[in-house]
Amino acid sequence: MKVHAEAKPLAGPLAGGRPGTTVVVEPLKVGDIHLAREMMIGPEGSLQKLKIGFSLARPGSWALVPCPAFLIRHPGAGAFIVDTGLHSSVSAKPAANMGRAIATFGRPQLEPGQDLPAQLRARGVDLRDIRLAVMTHLHFEHASGMAEFPNATFVLSAAEWDSATTEGTFRNGYRTEHYDYAFDYRTVAFDEGTTSYSTFGRTFDLFADGSVRLAYTPGHSAGHMSVICRLADRDFVIAGDAIYTHGQLTTDPLAPRPYDPHTYRRSLQELRLFARQYPQAVIVPGHDPEFWETLEARYE
Repeated sequence: MKVHAEAKPLAGPLAGGRPGTTVVVEPLKVGDIHLAREMMIGPEGSLQKLKIGFSLARPGSWALVPCPAFLIRHPGAGAFIVDTGLHSSVSAKPAANMGRAIATFGRPQLEPGQDLPAQLRARGVDLRDIRLAVMTHLHFEHASGMAEFPNATFVLSAAEWDSATTEGTFRNGYRTEHYDYAFDYRTVAFDEGTTSYSTFGRTFDLFADGSVRLAYTPGHSAGHMSVICRLADRDFVIAGDAIYTHGQLTTDPLAPRPYDPHTYRRSLQELRLFARQYPQAVIVPGHDPEFWETLEARYE
């Protein structure tokens, strides 16, 4: 595998930060995809591998789950996005963007007008004004639509970029065609210039004003990040796939096959402790159709 795209370290916080700033968050469902439930919520007991294998052999039984993206409005830095959901071409030709295997087994669905550019335009956002995209990670259902934002700077963790460009195979959840473009990629190493925030051990203050923090939550993938947004009276946490379901903050079984089980459990513990200490916070999991239906259109 050879990826021609290159990334540069993010030198420091981005411009536009203002003391005391809060942001507005608009959750956007950008398509759906079928995933094996047994791959999201690990079955208990010694039959785990057998149950997973049986589910993988029956893709028709897989659950239809949302592919989220988020529009963030920052008063100083402007509007930006977190993740991209599915590319607009998935509406007509899923295999062209997702590849034949994902299109066959995942059966992605995207209604016309549900793609991220269309949803942004409907909210009065000019695509040319999207100069920043934060990626929780680069798995195909999160990164499918990256090509539609060529003017954006993409921010992600250094570990995620390294893994996705060296181990970026379908078996690992990646499709390199989604991010192998001559775009402006900036990486956060989470070893210098980061601080703790509440229960999260390593976070990066994106605008140096506390409004948006990138929390290092690896494990699901090598360099997964969550995004903590400060609202007027609480935090809004985009957990990405650090949790598939909201129930994994409490009682749901864990995902059975994370990239790194040790760091996955540590990241999950940070999220669980945060949820206990701040029950008023909104914590959005990666692919929970029931929880998605409870979300409001706008959080301020």
